Amino acid sequence: MDRYIAKELSLPFLFGVGAFSSILVSVGALFDLIRKVTESGLEVSLALQVFVLKMPEFVVLAFPMSTLLATMMTYSRFSSDSELTALRGCGISVRRIIAPALVLSMLITGLTFVFNEVITPAANYRAKVMLEQAFNSEKPPFRERNIMYQEYQQAEDGSGKELGRLFYARRFNGEEMQGLTILDFSQSGLEQVVSAETATWNFLDNVWTFFNGTIYAISPDGSFGHIVKFDRQDLDLPRTPLDLAARSKDDDEMNIAETRQHLNQIVRKSGDERSIRVWELRLQQRYALPFVCIVFGIVGSAVGIRPQRTGKATSFGISVVIIFGYYLLGFIADAFGKVGTLHPVTAAWLPPFMGLIVGTLLVMQASK
Repeated sequence: MDRYIAKELSLPFLFGVGAFSSILVSVGALFDLIRKVTESGLEVSLALQVFVLKMPEFVVLAFPMSTLLATMMTYSRFSSDSELTALRGCGISVRRIIAPALVLSMLITGLTFVFNEVITPAANYRAKVMLEQAFNSEKPPFRERNIMYQEYQQAEDGSGKELGRLFYARRFNGEEMQGLTILDFSQSGLEQVVSAETATWNFLDNVWTFFNGTIYAISPDGSFGHIVKFDRQDLDLPRTPLDLAARSKDDDEMNIAETRQHLNQIVRKSGDERSIRVWELRLQQRYALPFVCIVFGIVGSAVGIRPQRTGKATSFGISVVIIFGYYLLGFIADAFGKVGTLHPVTAAWLPPFMGLIVGTLLVMQASK
């Protein structure tokens, strides 16, 4: 029975991967590449390579949808052909009948995780670099201008965080910052302004070395406490501005380890609460996305196993409605997570958790 059900699930799943991947890649990449070929002169061979590199991103998105379609089509056919009646007449429970679908969903969850960690980020990054090289717009391995870093600290009255330091550099040549201005409010009752021509990061001592600059100490009444000119001065400031100057990948070009590293080493140190929430949300969504396959597998099996007589077209239509409803919930949760209404963990895991509850209730109802 398990081999028979697994075989019946496989073909609709492969059909779903092909169908949904074709739709998603056409909307998300193909039309844009065609426009670049016709309007911007992108070579057709290069466009085909970029198209192939973009495919894993959309195949991953098609895995949960295909799981839903496969379970719905398979168990709907079993129901319409009275095969479910025969199986239950032999004393086999509904939960045992849908067990192969759950195992398939778990396998696809693992496959989705592998794609998200190993294949998709590298392919997206390679596709982006190829397009940049084709249009002579490849970014240097570092930001060349306007590097700004804001460091926040706890307010003295405990009411929240306030600006502690502001680091600004006009230019960066890959080795040294140029045209620097640092505003330091970290010490109570004293403000300092550091201006320097250049600065480099001292990897041995983990400090910034400033050259040809001036330190202005400003008293609370606004007068200059003292002015110090220097040829070379070491300042104990975080190296985060150097990390910000390095070229960073987009969130869809990072795996979980890279996303967590970027969050902890750069984003958190900036003190930007909204940016921190967004990156925490993206990290949790990377964990949650593969489990959508299990949710859709349970929901699709529970809906398909109900007594009904529906064709493949009807199953496909119902699948689209369920997919739309689920991702609409995900979009709303994502928006609430970005503005802080929901905690990033809650916002990322709410859609699969709600889907799991609905699927469990449907299975329990079908078992009666």
